[in-house]
Amino acid sequence: MLGNVSSEVSSIVNAADFGTRARPILLQGHERSITQIKYNRDGDLLLTVAKDPVVNVWYSVNGERLGTYNGHTGAVWCVDIDWDTRHVLSGSADNSCRLWDCETGKQLALLQTNSAVRTCGFDFGGNIIMFSTDKQMGYQCFVNFFDLRDPSQIEDNEPYMKINCSESKITSAVWGPLGENIIAGHENGELNQYSAKSGEIVNNIKEHSKQINDIQTSRDMTMFITASKDCSAKLFDTTSLEHQKTFRTERPVNSAALSPIYDHVVLGGGQEAMDVTTTSTRIGKFEARFFHVGVEEEFGRVKGHFGPINITAVAERTDTSEYITLISNILILSLNLELLSPR
Repeated sequence: MLGNVSSEVSSIVNAADFGTRARPILLQGHERSITQIKYNRDGDLLLTVAKDPVVNVWYSVNGERLGTYNGHTGAVWCVDIDWDTRHVLSGSADNSCRLWDCETGKQLALLQTNSAVRTCGFDFGGNIIMFSTDKQMGYQCFVNFFDLRDPSQIEDNEPYMKINCSESKITSAVWGPLGENIIAGHENGELNQYSAKSGEIVNNIKEHSKQINDIQTSRDMTMFITASKDCSAKLFDTTSLEHQKTFRTERPVNSAALSPIYDHVVLGGGQEAMDVTTTSTRIGKFEARFFHVGVEEEFGRVKGHFGPINITAVAERTDTSEYITLISNILILSLNLELLSPR
């Protein structure tokens, strides 16, 4: 059920000194912890998935829930939407990846796997999809590629290419520029760049010492940022994987996002979830943190969260730029980034 801004959320905004222009919207559409969110290219739609079987779509301007995509029978780990907002892709612990019609909610394809689908995504043109599966129950981690223009691949549940990633499980993956490759973050902290044509490893680096939790690209896809359990987020070039910048915190970083219009980075994290009940919010560092990309220095925080921030995202709309933070099954939406711009 959607509701107005609660007094608790209002106190968060006051504590951050946002003023009257900041009016966060509280969305409650999941029964369990949220696992991923995605804006569409225009920034007017927001997709959310969680450890329940529901895929929700929201209108980002006012928080209205437009509908759900129903069909999964387990936790949904990942979601993506193509550039022209026609199709939605979701991956679940029910060992399936599903393709949906964005407008009608109709399921267009069901791709069965041997283990949970951890990451998924559309390429630049929306014609090719990729998804990775977990290393579990005796099955290895694979990255699967399907061409949606070939109906036989969907009907036969047979990808045109499958990459074996047996050494370390993929925990996050995104498409590179023009759909030529994918960039995958692994459990051991490695980053691999795989060719979308041959499946070969084009580049391999290890700049993180622990698991990579999240990867997000810049709007023009020239850069991407990683979030890691080693208490840092790092900026890389998407073509060469050259390390550019590092943003450090005192707690594991669960997610990091790049602003499309400012030289800003938003980090979210906090203490491990298993320890949250024994830690005060002050010690747990449950806050969204803003860094300047150029100088790698922190210039702002949004305090008051009562648990680790699972996901951060930034979208550009015609009227504003907004960031969102997710804590457990509660979503705080639409805080104007102009209010945190260094003066």
